[in-house]
Amino acid sequence: MKKLFASVCLAAMCVSGTAFAADYPSKTIEVVTHAGNGGGTDVTTRMMMLRARRVLKQDMVIVNKKGGGGAVAMNHYLNLPADGHAILTFTIGHAATLAKGKTKMTLDDIRPIARGTDDPQILMVKCGVYDSAEAFVAAQKENAIIYGTTHLGNIDDVSAFMFTKKGGMKTPKIVPFDGGGELATQLVAGAVDAAVLNLAEAGSQIEAGDVCPIVVLANKRMDALSDVSTAKEMGIPVSFSTVRGFVVHKDTPDDVAKAIEDALLKSMKHPVYQGFLTSVGLDATSVAGSEVWGNQIDTMVTDMESALKELGFIQ
Repeated sequence: MKKLFASVCLAAMCVSGTAFAADYPSKTIEVVTHAGNGGGTDVTTRMMMLRARRVLKQDMVIVNKKGGGGAVAMNHYLNLPADGHAILTFTIGHAATLAKGKTKMTLDDIRPIARGTDDPQILMVKCGVYDSAEAFVAAQKENAIIYGTTHLGNIDDVSAFMFTKKGGMKTPKIVPFDGGGELATQLVAGAVDAAVLNLAEAGSQIEAGDVCPIVVLANKRMDALSDVSTAKEMGIPVSFSTVRGFVVHKDTPDDVAKAIEDALLKSMKHPVYQGFLTSVGLDATSVAGSEVWGNQIDTMVTDMESALKELGFIQ
């Protein structure tokens, strides 16, 4: 009797699980972001959605929740049902906010789905000032230089600090600017000695020959900058990227999470999204599934916590 009951229950669960997967999605899917309209995260999310809504055969809408370095968006997301009809865009900024304990969310509250961009931090200088990456490093072992960033207590100044620290260089002075475009302009003007930027932020100045990428903070060289050394090649174990990807509630049913992952990966491997990546200097390696993305999230939060403690942003 017990065996028969167990069989019936198992069959019921299987039918229930299959029905749930078959019924998903049953309504509009909200994609929660912390970025305003037109920002890099907002654009990345919308480009993903162009094809994902077709794959999932359901409408998808952006829900912008700005503030607190992603804290407002994360706290809002915690209150939404774990049924797969809400997806959270997750970035390196969210990792910093988690590391600083500025949100109710923890890593245990989310499960990774897919990564959409992996945009390495690049150290850039005014062309002609340094002959090589080695000369750039050697100069900083003698004297501290001024780095320009677009954030404080986030990936940009952490990148500069960890590069100089792990490379045995003098601790730099950090000067923040309002955005990458202004920072690139001020680098050319000589207001700072180096800048922490992404490729797209200084594209026009690089094309004009005014700004030169000198070190890429990544595990391997970028296709678009194949002649620029990575920090790791120089014996400096530092790798930081402006990453953007997607997560869901940890309690989202496995079959639903898998359906979302499959849909997002398919949409981001489509030529439309790949064209977007190419336009911002990235390539197909930006797109990754839940395993790679989950490991990267864990590493990001751990590294950010360590660096922010050393910088004094975390007591």
